[in-house]
Amino acid sequence: MQTEATTHDEHSPLHFARFEFKYILNKKKRTEVEQALQFFLQYDPFVAQQPEHKYVVRSLYFDDPEYTAFYDKIEGLHSRSKFRLRTYSSEQSDVPLYLEIKGRHNNLVFKHRTPVARKGKDWAQLSDDNLARAILECAEKSPVLDQFEYALYRKNLKPVALIDYKRRPYVSKYDAGFRLTFDEQLSATHVHTLYPGSASRPIKILAGYTVLEVKFHHHMPSWFHRIIQTHELGRVSVSKICKGMEVLGLAEDEP
Repeated sequence: MQTEATTHDEHSPLHFARFEFKYILNKKKRTEVEQALQFFLQYDPFVAQQPEHKYVVRSLYFDDPEYTAFYDKIEGLHSRSKFRLRTYSSEQSDVPLYLEIKGRHNNLVFKHRTPVARKGKDWAQLSDDNLARAILECAEKSPVLDQFEYALYRKNLKPVALIDYKRRPYVSKYDAGFRLTFDEQLSATHVHTLYPGSASRPIKILAGYTVLEVKFHHHMPSWFHRIIQTHELGRVSVSKICKGMEVLGLAEDEP
């Protein structure tokens, strides 16, 4: 089974293109929906034995001085992308590290990633240009790294914000390739490093709400359509990094 969180082995997917639908749920709705899904879903094997069946997701996002990636999303461009450094722990450890480019082309969401070797570096001490140089030195050679290096110098990319949350992932018992995640306790921190330490001041995003993400390759199963109708779920276009930059006062969606 391939999972986003199977970060300790070679089976974690480095490339994909799929559909992703998002819904924002309050506490009551989240409980109702999660209970209704139990017949159709099972925990992703990675979290089946973990406490609360969750894992941490941490992403340091990059953008240019004009926040082009932010405004491309806000304006709803059909082709857009962003770079991030992603790991699965809030503390520096042996958990793998990835350089990722994620974006959208028409209705499909794509993600390409390349592993970044830690090489004994103290990543908590790396920020801004020093962090970028470490990525260029330690990331596995790939088109993702080439695109990052080009954008780094062509667009003057800089790390802009750190996004953290906890994720509970499910996979379908019946539909191959159908994946669903509940993302909660979202926060944003205005830092330029992956491990800012206890002195950082994260700000909550969508406090009290859960982001439900539904991910599939070809079509949404009919049983999930019934879940949508029964619980009156409204699909939304929401970006964690855009919401984070807004709560941090870095950029705003002007009316």
